[in-house]
Amino acid sequence: MGENRIHTGTATVVKNTGSHYLLSELPQWKPLNAVVRGKLRLSGSTATNPVAVGDRVEYSVPVDADGNPVDEGTITKVLPRKNYIIRKSTNLSRQCHILASNIDTAYLIVTLDCPETKWPFIDRFLVTCEAYKVPVTILLNKTDLYVTEELQAKSGLFHSIYTDAGYPIMDISVLTGQGVDTLREQCNRGGISLFSGVSGVGKSSLIKAIDPALDPKTSEISDKYRQGRHTTTFYEIYPTSGGGFIIDTPGIRGFGLVDIEPEEISTYFPEMLRVADNCRYKPCTHTHEPGCAVLEAVENGTISPERYMSYLGMLEEEGKYR
Repeated sequence: MGENRIHTGTATVVKNTGSHYLLSELPQWKPLNAVVRGKLRLSGSTATNPVAVGDRVEYSVPVDADGNPVDEGTITKVLPRKNYIIRKSTNLSRQCHILASNIDTAYLIVTLDCPETKWPFIDRFLVTCEAYKVPVTILLNKTDLYVTEELQAKSGLFHSIYTDAGYPIMDISVLTGQGVDTLREQCNRGGISLFSGVSGVGKSSLIKAIDPALDPKTSEISDKYRQGRHTTTFYEIYPTSGGGFIIDTPGIRGFGLVDIEPEEISTYFPEMLRVADNCRYKPCTHTHEPGCAVLEAVENGTISPERYMSYLGMLEEEGKYR
């Protein structure tokens, strides 16, 4: 019998359980157990997780004469990220967490009922995607439920606000199949897609509709709180049968901004950025200044008051808790 040798390579983190990881050299799907030994930290990072799902990492692993691993691998280095999504869970928390990195498309799943996704949450997620250069598409899910005049009107308003802001929106229903084929085609293009949203919006059911071979956990909505129970425990990448990769994430209840200065926030609202150069004074907070083009756009309906109120809420939070 020959002695074991050490194989080194570059792989993607496809699952993070907190202390143990699964790696795979994508687009190949051959998961390898790995750990982080020593104090691996990223320079300048305030995140609690130095290694995130989607990270490209260098690793080493002992292998036999045929090249088969004989033990778990060791992550030795995290390579630079092209983008990532990071959040803090509460306004007062100094702890932040990277949801995932190196994302080709983030799909923010939103529902208007059962449960209702609050608009400030949506806008914080979108601002973070803008800040960290993550392309994002909004999935308006459970459209089969929007049959009352109130919900139909809310759906119309939602489309108007976010289409005007510049975001692509897809209407989706697992029950009727609306939009599922188009979404499946997008997810099978070979890149890494992230699915995120508050608990109960139907992330896991939607992933299973895209590829029935996948089996992420699903759960019923809690009648008491009209919110979803947390079902996905770990951040994990699933390979689709069409050649793509989907990151399923635990349901999120709060989404605090990280490392974004108050004066930068407006630049991550595309509709504000389009008119801000016309402000009389620079810098402009877009809150009270004479000749503010953003305030004028809110008054004439070019910028929605809902989005503007989200902006004011972010300004207050960042100023208060910084």
